[in-house]
Amino acid sequence: MIVELGHYALVMALAVALLQSVLPVIGSVRQDAGLMAMAPAAAVTSFFLVLLAFAALTASYVTSDFSVQNVWENSHSLKPMIYKISGVWGNHEGSMLLWILILVFFSALVAFFGGNLPAALKANALAVQAWITSAFLLFVLLTSNPFQRLTPAPIEGRDLNPILQDVGLAIHPPLLYLGYVGFSICFSFAVAALIDGRIDAAWARWVRPWTLAAWTALTAGIAMGSYWAYYELGWGGWWFWDPVENASFMPWLAGTALLHSALVMEKREALKIWTVLLAIITFSLSLLGTFLVRSGVLTSVHAFATDPTRGVFILGILVIFIGGAFTLFALRAQSLKHGGLFAPVSREGALVLNNLFLTTATLTVLVGTLYPLVLEALTGSKISVGPPFFNLTFGPLMVPLLLAVPFGPLLAWKRGDLLAVCQRLYAAAGISLLVALAVVYFSTGAPVMAALGIAIGAWLICGSLTDLAYRAGAGRAGLPVMWQRLKGLPRSAFGTALAHFGLGVSVIGIVAVTAFSTEQVMTLKPGEQAVSGPFALEFEGLRPNTGPNYTELQGRFAVSRDGAQFATITAAKRVYTARRMPTTEAGILTIGPSQLYVALGDETPDGTVVRIWWKPWVTFIWFGTVFMSVGGIVSLLDRRLRVGAPAASKARAATAGQAT
Repeated sequence: MIVELGHYALVMALAVALLQSVLPVIGSVRQDAGLMAMAPAAAVTSFFLVLLAFAALTASYVTSDFSVQNVWENSHSLKPMIYKISGVWGNHEGSMLLWILILVFFSALVAFFGGNLPAALKANALAVQAWITSAFLLFVLLTSNPFQRLTPAPIEGRDLNPILQDVGLAIHPPLLYLGYVGFSICFSFAVAALIDGRIDAAWARWVRPWTLAAWTALTAGIAMGSYWAYYELGWGGWWFWDPVENASFMPWLAGTALLHSALVMEKREALKIWTVLLAIITFSLSLLGTFLVRSGVLTSVHAFATDPTRGVFILGILVIFIGGAFTLFALRAQSLKHGGLFAPVSREGALVLNNLFLTTATLTVLVGTLYPLVLEALTGSKISVGPPFFNLTFGPLMVPLLLAVPFGPLLAWKRGDLLAVCQRLYAAAGISLLVALAVVYFSTGAPVMAALGIAIGAWLICGSLTDLAYRAGAGRAGLPVMWQRLKGLPRSAFGTALAHFGLGVSVIGIVAVTAFSTEQVMTLKPGEQAVSGPFALEFEGLRPNTGPNYTELQGRFAVSRDGAQFATITAAKRVYTARRMPTTEAGILTIGPSQLYVALGDETPDGTVVRIWWKPWVTFIWFGTVFMSVGGIVSLLDRRLRVGAPAASKARAATAGQAT
């Protein structure tokens, strides 16, 4: 009964979404307040209906109802409860339902918090959201129904893919979808503004909080996915330029550009056309990522579906929404007024430079991701575009961008003084130079590029702190005054500084682990030792262990330094009972910001194959993303972003009335 209720709720949600997609638009054309007011109510209703459907599917997983095909294919009665719940979105059908739930959740948030939006803009934006919702509800109901029944019901399930039975995969998809789908709000606002013909600084202020929220969630989601792949797959890497990884990275790059472009538009009413175009591009890349993961054109541990029918359906959605949005943009772009002018050396100019490099980098990743697929479709030839291509094209684009980042917040709007900003950054430049010299001195044989890369990370960190210090009046006021000024700064200033600080931390981690990590592959017998970095690891042997739904062989390693043992690492080769599928459980020992990483290979007559990595400063990669995500949250707490473009107060309205 619960399953049928969930299915019925999805059908009802589709009916409501279809009404929401049509009536508010008619109301905005006719200036009918009643029809426009229907949009928020419909958005909230759709959310509760989809939430009911999602709850019904979750209940089926929790109770191990194997009469539901989706539960039978992706669950098992012995699976721990946390993985029964995460199994809801650990498959194609359930993950699409989560995708739609987040989509209608954002629509409901706009309905709830959009009281100060112009009625026509709000109605049109929610209608565009409903167009997207209707398309994906049709997709789920026609091709990916999660409530399909099995008769007779199997006694036991087939279990979830073992590599997905991990806490990281319980967190990663919801965060990623919050980012992916969150950009739909920016897309809907852009299309609604093009329909309405009104795009101004107030529009940018309404869009920026949603962009920031989606960017923050996507940052955390990508980082969580990177760390999961690092420790779960046993390969010792944190990023491989996998096409599905790129599918999430491209919206992040475009979203970062959109975030900065919207700031220019809000402050100066400049870059209107470009900002609207970026809003369309960012969500279009999110839709492209959805297509790549679910169409079957890619083979990846991240990919969900391999059914060509589903791929064709999503491709149709892609063509309709992306093609329609770009067509509307082409028709309306000429009628948009250009904003204010600014000098090349200004904060606006720095943000334009930021956009130039970010969009070029996005295009580079897009070409590298799609070119092999297009070539195979046209000629049948298969080629692989991997890390060498991206490292040689993406990396050089990032270096000048990273060098320019500290200048932006210190430049004045409209016209800046580059020499004065350089003087304020003397200390940051000096510290960065000392860091580079220290790397060369303490790391014998360190590559020059590694020293420069770590110096760039230090430059970003010191530059972010310089911005706060200058705003507080460092060197111009006493400590009490500086403290009061610092407390009085808007939260967005701290959020920006935290994000740039985190970027610097991540850069240091990326460069350090790339330049200084070591890898060894050897065969060890119990009692034999291996040396990795400054540590010695003694292999103590293998022992069997049994989990709730798996068996494993654990390998224990005693870790010592200078002859003194101080820790033990346990790695394992695991086999899940239901699927008989092996997985590698890496053993990781964190020592300060660095890690010892051990993965077991096959057993041979000469012993056990072991892979050992020493990864200095590797945790900085993910600590930096934490700083960036916290920076996004802090900025969202800025009252100016939460209020948006406030309506005129009654007192001001009365004063204006008397003046006329």
